[in-house]
Amino acid sequence: MEITVQTAEKLRLTAEEFELIKQKLGRTPNFTELCAFSGMWSEHCSYKNSIKWLKTLPRDGGRMLVAAGEENAGLMDMGNGFGVVFKIESHNHPSAIEPFQGAATGVGGIQRDIFTMGARPIASLNSLRFGNLKDKKTQRLLSGVVHGIGHYGNCFGVPTVGGEVYFEDCYHTNPLVNAMSVGIMKAGDMISATAAGIGNPVFFVGSATGKDGIGGASFASADITAESAEELPAVQVGDPFQEKKLLEACLELINTGAVVGMQDMGAAGIICSTAEMSAKGGVGMRIDLEKVPTRQQNMKAWELLLSESQERMLIVVEKGKEEAVLKVFEKWDLSASNIGEVTGDGLLKFYMHGELEAEIPAHELVLGGGAPQYTREYREPKYFEKIKAFDPAVIEDVTDLKSVAEQLVQIPNIASKRWVYTQYDSMVGAANTSTNAPSDATVVLAKGTGKGLAVTVDCNSKYVFADPYTGGMIAVAEAARNIVCSGGEPIGVTNCLNFGNPYDPEVYYQFVKAVTGMGDACRKFNTPVTGGNVSFYNQNPDGPVYPTPTIGMVGIVDDVDARMTLDFKNEGDVIILLGTQQNDIASSEYLHKLKKVEYSPAPYFNLDEEYNVQQLVSSLIKNKMILSAHDISEGGLAINLLESGFNRGLGFTVEAETSLRKDAFWFGEAQSRVVVSCANDNAAAITEAAKAAGIAATVLGTVTTGQVSVNGVSWGNIDNWKNLYDTAIEKLIN
Repeated sequence: MEITVQTAEKLRLTAEEFELIKQKLGRTPNFTELCAFSGMWSEHCSYKNSIKWLKTLPRDGGRMLVAAGEENAGLMDMGNGFGVVFKIESHNHPSAIEPFQGAATGVGGIQRDIFTMGARPIASLNSLRFGNLKDKKTQRLLSGVVHGIGHYGNCFGVPTVGGEVYFEDCYHTNPLVNAMSVGIMKAGDMISATAAGIGNPVFFVGSATGKDGIGGASFASADITAESAEELPAVQVGDPFQEKKLLEACLELINTGAVVGMQDMGAAGIICSTAEMSAKGGVGMRIDLEKVPTRQQNMKAWELLLSESQERMLIVVEKGKEEAVLKVFEKWDLSASNIGEVTGDGLLKFYMHGELEAEIPAHELVLGGGAPQYTREYREPKYFEKIKAFDPAVIEDVTDLKSVAEQLVQIPNIASKRWVYTQYDSMVGAANTSTNAPSDATVVLAKGTGKGLAVTVDCNSKYVFADPYTGGMIAVAEAARNIVCSGGEPIGVTNCLNFGNPYDPEVYYQFVKAVTGMGDACRKFNTPVTGGNVSFYNQNPDGPVYPTPTIGMVGIVDDVDARMTLDFKNEGDVIILLGTQQNDIASSEYLHKLKKVEYSPAPYFNLDEEYNVQQLVSSLIKNKMILSAHDISEGGLAINLLESGFNRGLGFTVEAETSLRKDAFWFGEAQSRVVVSCANDNAAAITEAAKAAGIAATVLGTVTTGQVSVNGVSWGNIDNWKNLYDTAIEKLIN
């Protein structure tokens, strides 16, 4: 067939990119070669519209053991000779079309990124966004995604220990499914995703290749439309039991010393793993595609190259040690096929029954090599005018605090996500388990390392929509605050940047400003960015989703017994608010959901103030002066106090004299505030420590056996509030 610019455009390449490919090859590519470029130069694989800005993020320093983006996941020093490996990725487009398989294979893919480096995954987290929960479509998507995550994680044997779920109208067509995995390994035992050693054999291991997922990378690089459902083959099908065997086989093979380099086959399949491993090692590969095990007959060369079938790895093995590979994979009842060898010419040559099907310089396909990098124009979004016009004075202040709190505690963004997390097994694979105690971040016991890990995923996308720069900073700050409130020291970040179409200057403005804000906050907290994922085109004919730069953060808990939980402990304990209350209702759930105000600024935030509050909380925990710590987030102070009471059925009596608006004091979401509780004896010392640090400390009241009283008004028993909180989502779904 004749290859023209129209062929290229059908494969989602531009006319300019087609010319660039011809230039790089010195000829017109054939169809198989063009397909290879289509996959590798897709947004999903090449980061062509984002790499310029990603490079501005802090990418080294701290405890980093490999440079950002160098390997399949980030690796940081835990101490005691161990490293923690972690990464977050999106599976948004597949989950919008086929929620169960889309979410399941998202979980599977992120686990492979962890164990391909030689680490054992010990914990999974996820960040999920859906449309209005009253909507039947949203309920179907939620149910499918949660079932998919639970099924894959539970069968694979890695506990899902934490996450977040938000419901906003803008995610109606485009749900976001971001999956994070965390693993541990001996710090010096990492396996690199690099090919080396001319003549070394290249092995394809794991599941057979089918036609599922062909073109998935370029499918993920386009807006979702009504026709997207017809592109169903772009959703892969996962098998968690196969992946569990693959995990054990790969870790066992690493111990034989036979492995030179290893990479999982994720987006763009074989073409991606061969290209990236070769380019990184400065070598080429000769691959005989007919040796790739298939589950469908007569697959064409381009189909084999682009298939995104799951549970597959590419391994470069030391010549002469082929037998070790075959032996290990036979033991685990998995396929292992020698499909080619490493060459010295930098070329990827793909043969089919002796016929040369494609010949491409590996370097030209990859990010940092020949893949294009663009600088897009951006401009301040029009809707900012509405945000600047917001006047809180037109919102009538509350008179009945209790009835507002009752409404807030049942809003899906605030209410218990019990319906979701009870479908996940948080204790599976109990060699390394979550402590399962309620804390702002999840604390995981990393058995054998002498340490704990505090892990969290955070992003309030409403704040980022209101002010991308400040919202980006808040996402990082809240993740760090959650880790600090759990007794951990934040060490590093992985991110999943979910935005609309990058060719829209207003969307690109959101992206640029959010990344800049994230970078500034990461530098402040000394949490370098180890890597992550950009997901553009989360957009449909109605417009883009809220800009959602999800932050996955990891912290070290040196003494797991000294970890901090968020729940009140004893009747009579003193409740203290650290941080300054602001006269601020902007972008709060109260303003947005109850007052129906869509456009308002981001809540109050000051980076230095935030840092100082975190340092204070950290020192109070280390000095064993407090019994609980819980940061103020969605729903404000009132929701924070209620949540602190739920676990042990303890109530509170609080009194507050304030010159602020009542709704701002109780329901505002100004940042950098933490509520702590302590024994009566320690209250004075805590307020003194806060004063010395220049931080406001307000004694609010005391913990009770169960009755709740606010400013002298009885709010009834904490158990009634817990019932409202626990059952809100279930009532909406059922």
